[in-house]
Amino acid sequence: MDTATGSDVAAEVSSAAVPAVSAAEVVAHLRSTFRSGRTRSLDWRRQQLTGIERFVTERESEIAQALQQDLGRPSFYAWLGDIAGSAAEAAFARKNLSRWARRTRVSLPLSMRPGRGFVQYEPLGVVLIIGPWNYPVYLTLGPLTAAIAAGNCAVIKPSEYAPATSALLARLLPQYVDPAAVTVVEGDAGVTQDLLAQGVDHAFFTGGTEIGKLVMAAAAPHLTPVTLELGGKSPVIVTASADLEVAARRIVWTKLLNSGQTCIAPDYVLADARVRDELVARIKATEAAFRGEDSGTGLPIVNRRQFDRLADALDLSGGTVVLGGGTDSEALTITPTVILDPSPQSPVMQQEIFGPILPVLTVSGLDEAIAFVTARPKPLALYLFSKSRADQDRVLAETSSGGMVVNHIAMHCLVPQLPFGGVGASGTGAYHGKWGFEALSHRRAVLAKPSRPDPSLTYPPYTDRKMKLLRRFF
Repeated sequence: MDTATGSDVAAEVSSAAVPAVSAAEVVAHLRSTFRSGRTRSLDWRRQQLTGIERFVTERESEIAQALQQDLGRPSFYAWLGDIAGSAAEAAFARKNLSRWARRTRVSLPLSMRPGRGFVQYEPLGVVLIIGPWNYPVYLTLGPLTAAIAAGNCAVIKPSEYAPATSALLARLLPQYVDPAAVTVVEGDAGVTQDLLAQGVDHAFFTGGTEIGKLVMAAAAPHLTPVTLELGGKSPVIVTASADLEVAARRIVWTKLLNSGQTCIAPDYVLADARVRDELVARIKATEAAFRGEDSGTGLPIVNRRQFDRLADALDLSGGTVVLGGGTDSEALTITPTVILDPSPQSPVMQQEIFGPILPVLTVSGLDEAIAFVTARPKPLALYLFSKSRADQDRVLAETSSGGMVVNHIAMHCLVPQLPFGGVGASGTGAYHGKWGFEALSHRRAVLAKPSRPDPSLTYPPYTDRKMKLLRRFF
């Protein structure tokens, strides 16, 4: 997600914006609401989920305007990246809530009979949602959908790097969901630390790995469980059997979205030497076809810090720039760029790129591609373009990643039936659909037994004969 250096992180944490109401007061109010029991009602939860749907549909133009102001994103991509997915996620939860919340009966061993056992899903309490700047509506309302579906109260801390969207959420969201149960608190990382210091019942963070470590550290003193949706360098393996036209089209399309500032964007490509040149040629042609007269112009980068990081990484790549490479420090734009065979030790291969720069590395075949991926931290997503089922099975068996997509990119994020999350450095925990409901619920184990029969065999004194029977029975 939002990549940052250690010094960047320290600077963010040291300066705190003070909200109008203190973090302690916000959390205390939400706890009072939760204790009242109102959020446990399935009807209440459905009303709030409907409210989220209404918010993103009725306020689409205002959301798009805020995203344009924060990220320079055209209205179509505002709909595609933030609005459509938010509405679909909330609608899916609303339609399936009764089934998800139902008690789950379990069978009992002979030693526990007569009796009945079941798992009951219960809300946790107050959930803190720390939103990112790159998709500040979708990646905030998705976790909120999960929190509400599970019956929780929530405090939302939007990213200060998307100020127009943060202000919009604070102003408009309370008109669509219960303001006694969902509160938006604006501010910077210091506000996040203050909220974590209240010992909330779960913290849900979407962002960069370094900030994720700070969130986990701040949650640890209170034993607050966390869901960390982070990032990582998501590789694309293109084998000799791949449909190169389709691969190039899907790589370019997803890399251009939001100027490449997407946590599951293709971060680098491992191309079989036999098809590398054709793939690169098709990527260049596709970029020109997609952007038309805008081809060769820069794409907006969110802020100066990110721009400088990307520009420096571009200068130090050690590879051959075969497309783009232009930067504009005044407009904070970078042209879509393809770098052929950069140094594996360069910043573009050591950091999550999070921008419109695509390294393409040449590999001799699938063996080398798999070895390259497995020698590095586990990514949030892994993509494979291949017509071979054997290749698909092998990559699935020999690599690890938060998710994997075959012959496409990023589409798993839009399937609510699939869990979305990372592994290792790319995150912990998963959500979407029922997975989000379960992540923000407590699965309470319940065993109910009758008072009779009450065999004396269970109780002392324990004779040798009793012990033999108990060993057999249990």
